[in-house]
Amino acid sequence: MDVKQTLLELEQRLLTNAIRQDAQEISSLLADEFREFGSSGRTFSKTEIIDLSRSEPSVCLSLKSFEAYPISEQAVLVTFRAVKEVAGSPPIESLRSSLWVHRDGRWQLLFHQGTRVPH
Repeated sequence: MDVKQTLLELEQRLLTNAIRQDAQEISSLLADEFREFGSSGRTFSKTEIIDLSRSEPSVCLSLKSFEAYPISEQAVLVTFRAVKEVAGSPPIESLRSSLWVHRDGRWQLLFHQGTRVPH
């Protein structure tokens, strides 16, 4: 499997409710020094993401327009559009970028940013 496909599958896993509510699984996918610049304008650490994800309501998240840009053999920037669907509300789209690093034989998310797309 190529790196782009591997990272696409990892990003898709992070969008599923089952993974988002599994602290151990999220912990293994996020680097210890992980940071996120959220679409809300807030900054989150690994610990904060794990805590927030466990209490987050179930939503339907999907991604499209996935691209991967190798920076080195150990780092890849990915970009995509995420679509969040909540019953009774219009879909919310955001532009996303993630920096994945390959450490100890596995890929981990080091940095993530979400920017909401205005309607």
